[in-house]
Amino acid sequence: MRRRLDLAASLITKPALIFLDEPTTGLDPRTRVQMWETIRGLVADGCTILLTTQYLDEADELADRIAVIDRGRKVAEGTPEELKAQVGGSIIRVQLAEGVDASAAAALAEGVARHRPIFTPTGTGFSVSLANANQAADILIALRSNDIDIENAAIEQPSLDEVFMALTGNAGNTGLTSATAPEMSRA
Repeated sequence: MRRRLDLAASLITKPALIFLDEPTTGLDPRTRVQMWETIRGLVADGCTILLTTQYLDEADELADRIAVIDRGRKVAEGTPEELKAQVGGSIIRVQLAEGVDASAAAALAEGVARHRPIFTPTGTGFSVSLANANQAADILIALRSNDIDIENAAIEQPSLDEVFMALTGNAGNTGLTSATAPEMSRA
């Protein structure tokens, strides 16, 4: 309620520019979606919003332009699509069967894709960038040829979390600033 009240107080004068610093931190999923709808509505009404967030899915959902910041320095800037294209057109996400050596599986995938895999937080799977979607089949064949069992696999666009990891090479210090201006709105 405090965040909603802060936003409502900010909107009384209908400003042309609003700075929002992590506006959805601590919100439940329903209220978070409501906040996103409010932000989209403000942009549609002509307001420019500068949003700082560590929730990269939020930036992907709301921002027209994003600046990726690592250790206080801007390391990349562009639309979400431009940033994702820097990492690669597609990624394969692989969930390994229980008891499988994730390091060995990731090493095989790296040998095929020529990109460093990023392990899931649980360490039971990984994602890796693909030069083209056909490499996914090559990775799966390499895993099966080495008797490495998988639970599932999917070919997807990279997330902004994966973009951040690829651009910075580390898991810490996630920082992202995004700007949403009415003339660039995707709404």
